[in-house]
Amino acid sequence: MEMLTPPRRWRWLRELPLASVTTGVRRTMWTRQHYLWILLVLLLVCIAIQTFVAHQASDKLTGHLRFTVSQQHLFPTLRNMWAGLHPKSSLSGNQDAWLLHTQSTAELAKEGHADSLWKHVDESMNISTSHQTRKVPPGKLLGPQNRNQPGYPDSLVLRHPAQAISPGTDKRLVNAPTRNVPINATCSSKSHVVFLKTHKTASSTILNILYRYGESRNLTFALPLNRHSQLFYPYPFATHFVEGIASRSVKEFHIICNHMRFRKSEVAKVMPKDSFYFSILRNPVAMMESIFIYYKSIPAFHKAHSLDDFLDNNRVKYNASVAGNHYAHNILAFDFGFENNIAENATDFEQSASMAIAAIERDFHLILISEYFDESMVLLKHALCWSLEDVVSFKLNSRSERSRCSLLPSTAEKIKRWNSLDWRIYLHFNTTFWHKVDSLVGQEQMRKEMYELRELQGKLARTCLRDGGAVDPSQVKDTSLKPFQYGAAVIQGYNLNPYIDKHTKTRCQRLITPELQYTERLYTQQFPNLSAKPYVGSKKMAPHHHHSERSGLKGTALDREAIRRSS
Repeated sequence: MEMLTPPRRWRWLRELPLASVTTGVRRTMWTRQHYLWILLVLLLVCIAIQTFVAHQASDKLTGHLRFTVSQQHLFPTLRNMWAGLHPKSSLSGNQDAWLLHTQSTAELAKEGHADSLWKHVDESMNISTSHQTRKVPPGKLLGPQNRNQPGYPDSLVLRHPAQAISPGTDKRLVNAPTRNVPINATCSSKSHVVFLKTHKTASSTILNILYRYGESRNLTFALPLNRHSQLFYPYPFATHFVEGIASRSVKEFHIICNHMRFRKSEVAKVMPKDSFYFSILRNPVAMMESIFIYYKSIPAFHKAHSLDDFLDNNRVKYNASVAGNHYAHNILAFDFGFENNIAENATDFEQSASMAIAAIERDFHLILISEYFDESMVLLKHALCWSLEDVVSFKLNSRSERSRCSLLPSTAEKIKRWNSLDWRIYLHFNTTFWHKVDSLVGQEQMRKEMYELRELQGKLARTCLRDGGAVDPSQVKDTSLKPFQYGAAVIQGYNLNPYIDKHTKTRCQRLITPELQYTERLYTQQFPNLSAKPYVGSKKMAPHHHHSERSGLKGTALDREAIRRSS
């Protein structure tokens, strides 16, 4: 019997009540579950911290933003061509392939191998620009000041695209493809600047900003030869169009900003390698209304009773071979140096549009949007590492309200079809602009600096302007400040406050000096010996002074040689 008795050390377990044993087991199991829950919570906390750190790090790496695009906005041409080549594939099933394809395309564009981008293009594809319009629904970050101006239907304003991404779109594909400019507290201001001055985009106001910045710092401008106001536009830019190149009298140019038809290879020969390239776009719908008023005397518009009349009969009224008619068709594309006579239904339209976008991405650091001018100036201030005082301005070369015309929605659709290449370019860079705002400035900082900019502008208006704002040309007292009038537009000007001191007057006068007078003054300062000689070019302006520049070129043997060498 003793051999069957359990060992003494286990006897206590047998003597315990059954309830006590069960309770002990429960406590042991609950303790283990408790430890498991603690470990699980710690794991989740670690994952959250790691995700937050990775997100913060990615925000700081703005200098290395991926060259990626969204289905709705960025490079819609390439995405649709990719889908056309792979009809059985869905977006979700091919996002990685599309991302790789887009990044490879970007690398080719940056290396200048534009031709190799399109070896697999299906030329039978056509995508209507009106379809692109529906892919940018309203939603806003900061509304443009001129959103409700006549001639600009509110429904046409393209706003912040954050809410325009359709459900299911991989947000990794939505990023800013334009060449990025890292901004930090220790940045140094840029003084080598290339500004492509486009037509009817508020570019005259930006020209004034650059003129003031350069003049106040004794910088050297790449000014047009023979005291012209433009760089032999509309001919493709050539180095010998710049005063001081042939004579080698200028060692270094800091800023080039007069009207030109862009040609990067030639501009790069004039400007330093570290130059900052930027330009500005405007909604082609509002821009076409403005161009029709400004350039009413060009052959394409001259006999048109209205803008609708021209758009309905453009096959009869528009002749691409006639001088001056380039203003009437895809003028943005033309200014950037591309072929502008291309129809939306052309077999090579998609290829041309995508190549134009890729080339602009490659050649320009920043593209601004006229409808968001204040936001653009804050963004430019950050990109150039300038101050708000450097980018503050008054509107120049702006029309009075009585010379503006409202547009019907049907007219807007006609313009988008007629200027389909400009419309495609604008849609793309309207999106990249807002990604620049988010990545380089941030919405909160943007609001803060816009408020400060407008406060500064209001203060300067109260100090500098006699009438507090722009007035019609007949009311401008100082003839040296009267803007040139051409076409059917009424270009407004300003009157100086007569009760300001000499130093303040100089600063205020720079703010309101029209483009032609300011260009002439800078030329006189930079080339006093040449400006003292009789003017050899044609200074007389035709009704539309941009075209008259072309006519004026033919006045001398030197000008004819410049044209011959550029062709």
